Amino acid sequence: MATTKIAVFVGSLRKDSFNRKLAKAVEKLAPDDFEFSHVRIDDLPLYNQDFDEDYPAEAKRLKQDVESADAVLFVTPEYNRAIPGVLKNAIDIGSRPWGTNSFAGKPAGVLGISIGAIGTALAQQHLRNTLAYLDMPTLGQPEVFMQMKDGLLDDDGNVGNDDTRKFLQGFVDRYVAWVRKHAA
Repeated sequence: MATTKIAVFVGSLRKDSFNRKLAKAVEKLAPDDFEFSHVRIDDLPLYNQDFDEDYPAEAKRLKQDVESADAVLFVTPEYNRAIPGVLKNAIDIGSRPWGTNSFAGKPAGVLGISIGAIGTALAQQHLRNTLAYLDMPTLGQPEVFMQMKDGLLDDDGNVGNDDTRKFLQGFVDRYVAWVRKHAA
């Protein structure tokens, strides 16, 4: 069976990121033929149209990481009711210069976790608007707005609650089917 390559964007740079733990949990629930690769976003320069003629090496690397993937998974926190600036910057870099949108046509999934009661609902809506503009077919359901609680996720992506594990498995199963349907 051919390997399906997933580029993972974690919108948090924090060492103990809840969203990185959630990404690992999703990866553990995926079938063996799905290969996940985290896209590095912490070393990117701020997007500036001046370098569209000669992209910095870090930006070229990001574009190549997306282009070599079959699909994308975004796992994001919510900062001030929107996606973190570092994630928006990475998306801007990957979609530019004009006519070279590395994200176009890539099937996407969106989820996130935070300590707040509504999880990352508003950040995800913000992100979905951007992904629609980028021409990314994005899984609509189930939505995953998780609230982080003690013991829910460990550093290795183990889920400490059976109901949460089943819920995440449902998301993963739908995401896998979505990617298989829409991947070029």
